[in-house]
Amino acid sequence: MKKDNPFTLTFGKQPNKYISRYENTDTIISAFEADNPISQAYLIEGIKGSGKTVLMTSIANELKKNKDWIVIDLNSTQDLISDCAMRLVDSCHKFPDFFKQGFNVTVAGFGIGVNGNEAPKDSVSIIDDILASLKKHHKKVLITIDEVLHDDNMRHFASQFQIFIRKDYPVFLIMTGLYENIYAIQNDPALTFLLRTPKIHLEPLSLHQIAKQYAEIFKLDQDQAKKLAHITKGYAFAFQALGLLYYEHHEEMKLDDILSKLDDMLDDFVYKKIWSSLSNQDKNVVLAIKKENTKVGDICKSLGITSSVFSRYRDRLIKRGIISSSQHGYVSLTLPRFELIAKSYD
Repeated sequence: MKKDNPFTLTFGKQPNKYISRYENTDTIISAFEADNPISQAYLIEGIKGSGKTVLMTSIANELKKNKDWIVIDLNSTQDLISDCAMRLVDSCHKFPDFFKQGFNVTVAGFGIGVNGNEAPKDSVSIIDDILASLKKHHKKVLITIDEVLHDDNMRHFASQFQIFIRKDYPVFLIMTGLYENIYAIQNDPALTFLLRTPKIHLEPLSLHQIAKQYAEIFKLDQDQAKKLAHITKGYAFAFQALGLLYYEHHEEMKLDDILSKLDDMLDDFVYKKIWSSLSNQDKNVVLAIKKENTKVGDICKSLGITSSVFSRYRDRLIKRGIISSSQHGYVSLTLPRFELIAKSYD
């Protein structure tokens, strides 16, 4: 009987077979647990399927093990301030007699009990009171927000978070997002503190670690494991998807047939969304990259554009995590098998 598949396609869930990003994890946890944190907020940026949410989740899970930490997860599509207040109230109920007067949530909204009198307070006041009490009890709060959006909701929350930091409250923040959303938030003139917030751009996973896991799980020799690892290009979703498919089908299918199924998964889960977010000229540039290390001169010639015009698209696509330029005058696609799948979109 075949054991449960150790790989998963569920976004944000920490898989059973997970390649830790030790440096990124240590950077954030060390900063947050320091006596004088260099930053109380971090931004994690990366393309869809790169593992942003998994990294944030793994950090949150690690801090949850410490009784001095309270971790709350907010939904970027909800009212962030109200959601934060409700999550904090709910979390603090888990501490018996933590607040002598206790907190009450009314049907109409929030209310805070004081000497038996339920005096209504707004969400900001409730958060303020809770953070002040947590500070006295030497506890810290981590707030996580996945796939942040640049809107008035985010602007309001971030502005208020900055006030909490000025009050020296033990509150910390991790947000994940696509390049374009993180860029817009950091360059919002009303949110200057986020411009100074450290940003982690997710790089591809280690091919060495991917090959090591594939070799261990599938009982492959080093060359076979490396071949599978290189197919993924270190793309986190591809590591999970190829692992899942190989686990299910390697005994009865050829690798080419498994890769055909991989293409379908990449297309359905991530590539269609990525492709639809590109401008027409971005798409033309992607389609002009025929192989690893394609010459920039060849791309410019095929598109009929100058190198200076191309550089604008190149820089944007690099920041979005779609292409790389490890050698001067050449570019490559960072996403595995994207050049094959993108042809069907043309």
